[in-house]
Amino acid sequence: MTANKRILVLNGPNLNMLGVREPDIYGSATLGEIEKTVRATATKLGLELTFKQTNLEGELVSWIQNARFQTELIVINAGAFSHTSIAILDALQLLEIPIIELHLSNIFAREEFRHNSYISKCATGVICGFGAAGYNLALEAAAQILSEQD
Repeated sequence: MTANKRILVLNGPNLNMLGVREPDIYGSATLGEIEKTVRATATKLGLELTFKQTNLEGELVSWIQNARFQTELIVINAGAFSHTSIAILDALQLLEIPIIELHLSNIFAREEFRHNSYISKCATGVICGFGAAGYNLALEAAAQILSEQD
């Protein structure tokens, strides 16, 4: 059962600009609108949700480190840090909980430099290319992963 399971959803740089930044790639939904939808989905699934965004790599690393004893699963859309940050990979590798990597766009259909994700190296699974709906898909996957652990 997933009741009272804590999920941490982390969002990296420029995701605060959703709805404005390249809507043809990232969609027209704002991060606030996505958060509202995700919170409703979490409630339906019996998950306790924390939802955060930062443009700062070090802050994201600190949030990941602090999650070690505060959450049962992380969903992370690290944005561009996915392709550049060994520090975020190192922090995620400290965790002994499932990690779901999330991207709004299909990173494999985009520029070559986006095809490599450091986060994928430690993720339980990856969701990409479904736009804002990817967040709800990630929560569905989280609920299934956590119920299988019980």
